[in-house]
Amino acid sequence: MLVKFNLNNSEYQLNTLEGIDISIPLNFNGEQPNIYDVDTASSKAFESGEFVGDTRRGGSCNFEEYNLIPHCNGTHTECVGHISDERFYINESLKDTFVLSALITISPVRAPETGDNYSPHKVKEDKLITKTSIENALKNQEAENFEGLIIRTLPNDDSKKSRRYSVNPPPFFSLEAMKLVKELNIKHLLVDIPSVDRARDCGRLAAHHIFWDVKLGSHEVDKANHSLNTITEMIYVPDSVKDGMYLLNLQIAPFTADASPSRPVIFKIIN
Repeated sequence: MLVKFNLNNSEYQLNTLEGIDISIPLNFNGEQPNIYDVDTASSKAFESGEFVGDTRRGGSCNFEEYNLIPHCNGTHTECVGHISDERFYINESLKDTFVLSALITISPVRAPETGDNYSPHKVKEDKLITKTSIENALKNQEAENFEGLIIRTLPNDDSKKSRRYSVNPPPFFSLEAMKLVKELNIKHLLVDIPSVDRARDCGRLAAHHIFWDVKLGSHEVDKANHSLNTITEMIYVPDSVKDGMYLLNLQIAPFTADASPSRPVIFKIIN
């Protein structure tokens, strides 16, 4: 189906049959990405008395119990409730399910090769997404007023779908890079890394705090006036998908929680 819509006083269209799913499917019985060496997501047939939720074992239907940690087991979308004392929920924070978004590809920079900073201090082994790398990647984007930013990091291969990040430390955002994201008025940030912050950062989560306008070192958030921005982590964008402008459909499970497994789907916009 072709859908026509107006954007910035121009008419565009997209084909609803050509959506590109950039989530990592959560395989409960196979390989999956993992951060912090948490238990892998798992499933098992529910059993109660004589009832068993598995048709292969004589049950009348398949009826499974799932165990997962959204932040650690795969593609997920989170809200400011991730770092606040006050409980805020992703199902209430995500208002824009269709978002004009720019997809860019970035090569992370070794810490000694950039003047960008991090908190706590960066170390030579760090690989950073820098302010300059984002600026350079956005130079060729034609659209204005996009509110979604999708970042693919290099190198890019299928191992991101099953990578154990405790063994392969991922890149993360410098403070300057995240401040630029804020200056660009990005409301929905999507990345193919498990966290916008260093995995082991003494619990500071500086980049998260910047993106959600929360004072560094604080967990206090105004209940009546808080950020509705979202961060989606652990996506995977194949090399076959070109950088450019897309309409993002950000799908989540309606969890009353700070994060939910998610399925971002992007559509190429036709002028």
